[in-house]
Order: sequence, then structure tokens, then C-alpha cells
Amino acid sequence: MSFSNRITSMPVAYDPDRGDEARAALPELSGVLADLVGGAAGCSPYLCGLIEKEAAWLPEALDAPEDAVTAEFARISALSPDALNTGLRQAKRRIALLTALADLGGVWPLEQVTATLSDLADLACDRALKTAIAAQINRKKLPGMTEDDIETAGGMVVLAMGKMGARELNYSSDIDLICLFDESRFDRDDFHDARTAFIRATRQMSAALNDLTGDGYVFRTDLRLRPDPAVTPVCIAMEAAMRYYESLGRTWERAAYIKARPAAGDLAAGNRFLGDLTPFVWRRHLDFAAIQDAHDMRLRIREHKGLGGPMSLPGHNMKLGRGGIREIEFFTQTRQIIAGGRDTDLRVRGTVDGLRVLAAKGWVPEDVATRLSDHYRAHRMVEHRLQMVHDAQTHDLPNSEAGFDRIAAMMGTSRAALEKDILERLTEVHALTEGFFAPDASASPPPEPEPEFETDVMTRWYSYPAFRSDRAVQIFKRLRPEILSRLSRAAKPEEALSALDGFLAGLPAGVQLFSLFEANPVLIDLLVDIVGTSPALATHLARNAGVLDAVIGGDFFADWPGLDALKADLDTILEREPDYEAKLDTTRRWAKEWHFRIGVHHLRGLVDAVTAGQHYADLAQAVLAGLWPVVVAEFSTKHGTPPGRGASVLAMGSLGVGQLSSSSDLDVIVIYDADGVEMSDGRRPLAARPYYARLTQAFITALTARMSQGRLYEVDMRLRPSGNQGPVATSLASFRDYQENQAWTWEHLALTRARVVAGDPDLGAEIEQFRTDILSRLRDPEDVRAEVARMRARISAAKTPNGPWDTKIGPGRMQDIELVAQAGALVQGGPARDVASGLDGAVAIGWLDDAGKAALLHAYRLSWTTQLSIRLLSETLPNSDQIGQGGAAFLTRQTGHSDLDALSADLASAWQAAAQAIDAHFAVTEMEDE
Repeated sequence: MSFSNRITSMPVAYDPDRGDEARAALPELSGVLADLVGGAAGCSPYLCGLIEKEAAWLPEALDAPEDAVTAEFARISALSPDALNTGLRQAKRRIALLTALADLGGVWPLEQVTATLSDLADLACDRALKTAIAAQINRKKLPGMTEDDIETAGGMVVLAMGKMGARELNYSSDIDLICLFDESRFDRDDFHDARTAFIRATRQMSAALNDLTGDGYVFRTDLRLRPDPAVTPVCIAMEAAMRYYESLGRTWERAAYIKARPAAGDLAAGNRFLGDLTPFVWRRHLDFAAIQDAHDMRLRIREHKGLGGPMSLPGHNMKLGRGGIREIEFFTQTRQIIAGGRDTDLRVRGTVDGLRVLAAKGWVPEDVATRLSDHYRAHRMVEHRLQMVHDAQTHDLPNSEAGFDRIAAMMGTSRAALEKDILERLTEVHALTEGFFAPDASASPPPEPEPEFETDVMTRWYSYPAFRSDRAVQIFKRLRPEILSRLSRAAKPEEALSALDGFLAGLPAGVQLFSLFEANPVLIDLLVDIVGTSPALATHLARNAGVLDAVIGGDFFADWPGLDALKADLDTILEREPDYEAKLDTTRRWAKEWHFRIGVHHLRGLVDAVTAGQHYADLAQAVLAGLWPVVVAEFSTKHGTPPGRGASVLAMGSLGVGQLSSSSDLDVIVIYDADGVEMSDGRRPLAARPYYARLTQAFITALTARMSQGRLYEVDMRLRPSGNQGPVATSLASFRDYQENQAWTWEHLALTRARVVAGDPDLGAEIEQFRTDILSRLRDPEDVRAEVARMRARISAAKTPNGPWDTKIGPGRMQDIELVAQAGALVQGGPARDVASGLDGAVAIGWLDDAGKAALLHAYRLSWTTQLSIRLLSETLPNSDQIGQGGAAFLTRQTGHSDLDALSADLASAWQAAAQAIDAHFAVTEMEDE
């Protein structure tokens, strides 16, 4: 019987224990054999040759394809060194044949086919590498290494790149590898000998896989993705590779590392290297500049390969040509690069997986991701059949009808249907992806002429630091007409232009930000709104341009998440950071984004001033609560865990009440309880008192130190017992004793606003209970009234209002009203902290009547709204003529007045009415002065 007849009539054994799905699949494989060898003989000369060579093995393999793969992998693992080359090539033949038949028969989906080929490549690399390393160790060429080190390849790792790294290996693919070794495992004097041994082992591994023998080859290997391949050896030290990427790494190398995966050798060392490389691959901020880099790369590939011009199917490259596989991969990887630094969920290796998660996170429309995923799978199926014909690393469609007939036969369709399907898919991929990289300028209306503005201002822009690179200048020139057009529609265009000038002057760099604006034109509206309304917010934006990343995130304009959600979000982010400094910088970046969000919501009227004040306070509390355990953990590494019960952070003043402005300092007290423990237990132990003093100082430094992301908050600790003369951290016993026996009335007044915001929860609950007990003690109302009167007098003598918009200092203004509220709360003995409750207490004891309370509440709310709004407009209290048209419109809109004069008059009237109501009971008499 001829081979063809024998193979097409070959019985397929059915296993009654296997499921219906597996049994149904087996006839499909038999049908594929018949088509390949019988009715469609010649479809794949390469596969026919493999069938001939593996005829004895094939029937059993077809009976249970997955089991056959597992058995081959086990056989590879057991190969002796002298049988390795032959054994690997036989395994490649068998796996290549089986995956091809399973693919052609539709038994395995694309992902299973590519994963099986990738797993074979992993195992082959690992066996070839460790065999080569074992030879170097046995010859004493690898200093200090023994047979025990063979399992970790002496510290060498093979990184799988490209499709192998993503487990998407082509049917007849090269494998792209980067070989590195961990130099830290060797003494300095042994470095060169070790490197020489690793280079030799790499070459031996590559030969074992790549060399063509009578048994064929395993995988063609490509080692050129390593750093600077023209001058570096085939295996380099991890430290040298890291230096290269940190100083010279390019966008295409960042994209390549999206798919990088340790595949052979010391996998743990490889994972550590990739972890250390994370800041290079995944930028902290949204990286829209990567779009242009990717587009330039695409154009260079097209030009180099001669793939430009109109689309034509004959000879079209399914990988690199228009609408091909690379277009989908670039589209996916570039989106991942843009946002993966902020969202770790986007850091997946596979193309289809990348599209899925991008759609889930809102970076790609769901229907676009679905269609591109479908086209990607279809393109890869065509690619595989092209490569199955002769086992060639080709991506070009046939140039003849006969060639298309052959591919159509392998896909179970007609030539006409195949050509129609491929052309439609290529066209749609091109349409879906090209606009992302290079929007068609011809589809947009021609730009309108630039509005007339003062040219001197615009001329000096290009001397600013933001424009120091040609690329920044080029991007901005494309943006400039749109920016100026929107500025011209402002209430006072020249004023808005001046504000934009100040913003641009403060930018340290421009490429990333300008790229962000170009990719997201909606941000230009926000920029114009900010610079034309709020110089303070514009200054904040110029210094922290990365906060705009949050606007693109999708939920920037959503409702406020609340304190608990903020804490959980920060905790999650901090858990991912590898070291203390990174945690501090990450907290700064996170807090600045939320701070900017609050300001924008306030600016655009999404929240009122009172709500914005609550949000600023929530943010500050989340930061304190999130950083406290971080600081404690870092301090504990040197000095041991906190002695006793630990410490809590007590917020005072505005933070205690839960109302902050955009520029508020934080008033805090740190209270600890050593609980009888005298010393810490660390390698450098400290007595309890200096331990907590230095821990507190470390905490304050964590909040106030200027780092690469700036500082978080200014901190004021003068409200602690004994003020600046007392220790920075107070023991619970001392705090109790001081409050019970030594505290002044004003300190008890301050306690009415205190609130635990961070630290040990049990200790915090005890402090709050003590606060409640202290405040509930009976007090002589006359003594409190007289003390408040004296305090008003001292404040009046020491401080005067700082300009017409100072709503805090002065008779009837915020501080004055807060004193009365605190006095009312203290005498009433309740735990409430807010002004309204305190004024209720003042009414209850006869210091105010209902009309007086109403006057104070009106003055306080109007003052608070004005203060918070002005703080958003300016870092200092401005004069009326400094507020600007946009700021004036915002301020009057927030307070419900027609203009600034009306607001000023209402404030003056409210302050006067409040002062009169307060003076009725808290005016200072001559006797009280004495």
C-alpha cells in the first residue's frame, strides 16, 4: 500500500473515557490528513514530509494530541547532553506537525497553537542553555559555580521577546532572545572570566537550536534585540543592560519589553531584572509622546521594507504591510505604553489580552477592541498557513493564483472568498489604527487664521525651557492655532494670553504635555479655563503638569469617592512601590492629582466651597493615614517596632473640623503610649521618648520634604502641649496630665476641634474618649467668656486684616466667630466640632440670641466661601484689580453676587452684624483688661 493510501485510511482509535468534544475532534484531524496527502496533495510539501517521517508516531498522537505534547515535553526534559541536538529536532518535527494539523482542522484555537509552540521554545532554550552551562561548570570555566548551580544556569537568564515572550509564537518563527547574567553572583576579580563563559554558553545554546543538521533545526534564534548589538557581546551583565536602558533606551525598546518574559535559566533573576526595569518601560505619567515615536517607527519600517503605496493583495506582507499584524500590535502596545505607568492592569503581554484590558479600562472602544482582536486572529491564521507551505519565515501573500488556491485550500474556502475576506480585514485594520497614529489632516477643515494678539508675548515663548527641544516646538506649533482660537473667546483675551504666558514660562518641559494636548484636544479647553480664571491653579498645573493624567483616566469628573475609598486607593498604590522613597514620591503624585481634581471641580461649579473644603480635608486625612504606617515601617527597620501601643495623630484646627482650603497647613499633635516599655527592640534601639520624638520628626519630614514630586503639606505642631517648648511627640500620660492640670482655657477651646486621623485605632479611640471627658466637665461660663474676651483683645492688638479680601482676621470674621463657637461648645460640654453646633451652645447659655446666631452663621459661611474661592484663584490675598475678569466671574458666581463691589459690600455688612452680636457679650471692659 502506498504511503498516501496508508495515511488517509489510517484508523483513529477512540477512547471511550474521553469526552464528546475530544472524540468529535479526531475525525477532523483525519480529514486534514486526507486533504493534505490525498485530494489536496501538495498543499504543504513541508507537512507532507513531516507526515512521512513521523508516520509511526502520528496515529497515537492524533488519538490524544494534548497528551502527545506532554509526552514530548517530558522526553525533552530527560534527554542526555549527547542526545540533545537530535532529540530537540525530533521534538520540533512532532510538535510542528501536531500543532499544524490541530490548527488546520480547527481542533485547537489560535491561542493554543501559539502557546504550544512557545512552550516548546521555552523548554528547548532551557535545556540547551543548562547543557551549555553545565559544560562550562564541568570545565571550571565559570568561577565559583558547581553542579548545584546548573539549575539556575549560574545566574544567566534568557529573556523571550516579541511573540515568544507573549506566548504567541508563529508557526515558523525566529525566536528573539536577550541573554543576561547576574554579575552580583561573582566576585569583581572573576567578572571577566564569568562573562567569557556566559558568552560561550550563549553561542552553544544558539547553535543547539539554530544549526541546520540532517535532522533539521529547532528554532532560528535572533539575539539582536539586546542593548547596542553592534558593539556588545551576545550575553551581557544585567547591571550594564540597566545602565544602557536608563541612559540610552528608546521607545521601541520600551515597547519590546512589554512582551519580555524570563523563559530559560535563572527565572528569578530575570524577574528581578524586569522589575528593576519597570520605570524605564512604564513611565509615571501618561506618555502620549509615544504615539509619534510609534508612528515614526512604522514609517521607517514601511520605507525600509518598501511597503508603502496603495494596498494590493499579491505579495502583500501580512505582518508589516498596511492593515497587517504589526499595525494591531503597535496600536495595542502604544496604548499600553501611554497608560501602563499609571494602571498596572494594562501590563499584559498578549495582543488580544492587551486589547481586552484596554477596552475594559476605557482606553479603546469595546467594538474596536473586538474587531481588532478578530482581525488579529484571522491574520495570524493566514500567516501560519503561509509558513506551513515550506516552513519559511514569510509573511507575504502569494503572487499567483495557484498560490492563493493553495492557501485557500488549507483554510477550507475558495480563492475568491479568501481574497475578499483578507482585503476587507486589511482595509478595516488600517482604518481603525491609522487615525490613531496619524490623523488625516485632509479630513479636517482648514484652520482658521490666528486671532490678533500681542506678538511680543508669543515671540518670547520659544525661549522658555518648555521649548528647548525641536520636537516640543513642532508639536506646539500644531497646537497654537487651536489654543489661540479658544483664548480669543475668553471674556478678556489679552488677560487670558498673559495668564497662558505665565503658565508656559513655568513649565520645565513641554514634549509630554504638548503631546497630551495634541492627543486630547478637550484638555485645551480646561487649560484655557484654568489660566484665564485661576492663576494659582495654573501655577500648580505648570509645576505639576502630570496631574492632567488624571483627567484622561475616565472618572475625573465622577462624584467624590469618600474618605474610605481614598484610603483604600492610596494603600493599594503604596503596596506596589518597592522602597520608601518611591512610596513618598508616589504619595505626592497621587495627592497632587486629587488636589487638582478638587480645584477643577470647584472652579467649574461641580462642587461648592463648603464641599470642596471637605474634600481637601478628606484628602489630607487619607495622606496622613496612608503615610503613617509607611513611616513607622521604615523607621522600624533600624530602631525596631514602636514600644508599647504605638502612637496616634491628632488633627487640630481646620483639619480637625474637616474643612481645609487649597493651601491650608496641617495642625497636628502626635500622642504615643509606651505602656511601660522602656526601649525599642531594633538593631539600634532607642528609649521610648526619643524613639517617638524621632519617629514624629521622620513623619513630618515625609510630609514636608521637597522631593522629585514636590512636597505634600506644611505642618504646624504649635498646638501640642507647651507649644514649641514641648517635645514633638507627647506621651498619653503627659497629654492627660497637661489637659487636666496645666492647660490654658484656649487650649481646651482648641480641643473642641481635635480629631484623631491616623495611627493606632485603639489608642485613637482612647484619646477621643479622653477629649470627650475633658470637654464634658462643668465650667463657669463667666470664666470662659472673660477668657475669650481677652483673647479677642490680644488678637486685635497683634493682627489686622491683610487687605480687603482677608475673611479670617478681624472683628466678625471667621476667627472671631470660631472663638465664640468653641466657647459655646466648651461650656455646653458636647463633642461636636462644627461651628453651627458651637453657636447652638452659645445660644443655649444666653451669649447669643437666634438673630445673633443667624448673623454669625451668615458671616461665617460667606467668609468661608469667599476665602476658599480666593485661595483657589491666588496663592496670596489679592487686591480687587488683581483678581482678573475670569476670577471675578468665578468668585461672584460662587457667592451669588452680581459683581465684586456687591460681594465686598455684603461681606462688610455681614462682618459688622457679626461683630455687633459678638461684642454684646465678648467686648473687653477696662476691668477685664487689668
